[in-house]
Amino acid sequence: MKKIDVIGLGALNYDKLYVVTKVAKAGEEVGIKEVIESPGGSAANTIFGLARVGVKTGFVGAVGKDEEGDIILRELSREGADTNRIKVMGGHSGLAIGFVDVEGERSLYIHPGTNDEFVLNDADVDYIGKAKFLHMSSFVDRKQLEMQTKLVERIKTRISFNPGMLCSKFRLEELQPIIEKSEVIFLNREEIEELTNSNYERGSKLLLELGTKKVATTLGEKGCYLTDGKSIHLISSHKTNVVDTTGAGDAFAAGFLYGLLKRESLHNCGSIGNFFAARCIREYGARKGLPHKRDLETFQKVCLNQ
Repeated sequence: MKKIDVIGLGALNYDKLYVVTKVAKAGEEVGIKEVIESPGGSAANTIFGLARVGVKTGFVGAVGKDEEGDIILRELSREGADTNRIKVMGGHSGLAIGFVDVEGERSLYIHPGTNDEFVLNDADVDYIGKAKFLHMSSFVDRKQLEMQTKLVERIKTRISFNPGMLCSKFRLEELQPIIEKSEVIFLNREEIEELTNSNYERGSKLLLELGTKKVATTLGEKGCYLTDGKSIHLISSHKTNVVDTTGAGDAFAAGFLYGLLKRESLHNCGSIGNFFAARCIREYGARKGLPHKRDLETFQKVCLNQ
């Protein structure tokens, strides 16, 4: 087996995105302007983004034996990600239904499907243990969080963790076994405030005290806030036309991890993350706008002087 740089672990979903003039309130009726369908899932989006720029990637998870599962597998494989550890199970693939308004803001509903039935086996653990990084995101069911907690105790692979809003609603002590093993944690402003009951600056300090080595907080149009306990960086976002914010955090994680793999400085990791996010949000869906290798090389040459 080829040496893999980053393996993803998390929910695999099929996204159905409805473009609306506004997100309806209770009792309202709002027309749908467009429907966009594509594979998704937070960790899977990050792995897709890394694969697109030439990083050797793989994924561990589950899809249903249905058309959506076939599409999920086919798209990851087409970008070069290894899908051999993705299990095809009975039942339906996970489904994410999103509504995005004219400002690019969105709301999301998740039906977990086969993601709730997924369990790791010893072969999966061995596969993950040979990678440079394991990038994890949340599932809906608590039992998968327990599975992830047990996994990090068994491997020496560097961990990157994107809890997402679902995981951020757990108590901090429930996530601590993963936090203390993580090389980097990715959160947005709302998630870190929910998780730590603090603003992002104090919340980042708390997560560092619990054992993580780096905290990366995305701040939307204000960019990102990064700290490793030794230095702090507030990096402005890249100006772009915002169409849809779906997957922006996943894209940021892809760029940041790319920087870590290339041994870039913390500041440069954040700059590359912001570049990935800016590319993502100028198109509908979490993946269409993600940069190709030539785009990344141009950015590095022009903006990072490499």
